[in-house]
Amino acid sequence: MKFLGTYKSKSWEPASNLIYACQSTNHGHRYFSQRYSIFSWYDQGICMTDDAWFGVTPEPVAKYGWLNLSLIERGADISRPIFSQVAKDMYDSDAKKTVLIDMFAGAGGNTIAFALSGRWSQIIAVEKDASTLACAQNNADVYGVERPCITWVHGDSLEFLDLLVNRPEELHPDLRVDLAATVVFASPPWGGVGYSGDQIFDLYTMQPYDLRQLHNACSPMDHALYLPRSSDIRQIAKLTPEGEKIEVVQYCMEGASKAMVAYIPAKNIPEKN
Repeated sequence: MKFLGTYKSKSWEPASNLIYACQSTNHGHRYFSQRYSIFSWYDQGICMTDDAWFGVTPEPVAKYGWLNLSLIERGADISRPIFSQVAKDMYDSDAKKTVLIDMFAGAGGNTIAFALSGRWSQIIAVEKDASTLACAQNNADVYGVERPCITWVHGDSLEFLDLLVNRPEELHPDLRVDLAATVVFASPPWGGVGYSGDQIFDLYTMQPYDLRQLHNACSPMDHALYLPRSSDIRQIAKLTPEGEKIEVVQYCMEGASKAMVAYIPAKNIPEKN
């Protein structure tokens, strides 16, 4: 697949790579001490914005202990340290799913892991903030991701999915992917760090997108929602399509839960024209 560059939300046409200043030197940031669990190659040129620190999925502490022989035999590239448990679980998606959309690319943590897995024929990474997207592109280079592996989209993820599902003709042809072959991964903003104090987190209070908005946008495709560890399971259960099941997985580091992911089947996939 040829390198498609970066797409702008206003025209949805190819544009040159973003070059905004993106490296944060704020060593006093509350998450700076965790930088090596977020990016183990942090000192190799990783770039972050101040806001991006809140949204990056940490690399696992025991990076390869969970890998099994069948995964290696299927051709997964495990030579890079960022190949994470979430990427492994996404790797095990239905073999008919060959396209992955990362709705909230952030500084690139999950997007890079998906690319390094070698599982996906096309990865589309959407990020609304230009500086953060520039950091993600830089960080993918740091981890040795080849440029053709990821198509970067600068724009609002829900707007992008709405166009993809309802008005694909408004997208560049290279972005008009087959919904039946596509999986969506969404690690949305949780509304800052205040959620951590809630014993049970109300997913309808997330900002700027709540659970209902996210699910409705993604529902024509299989989708995985990366959510706070204390999320209300009852709210997630109500999203289950008729006759299907939702799988919810808690992801832990050093014995402590960091987040949960709800793996949700598609509902009413529109036929391709």
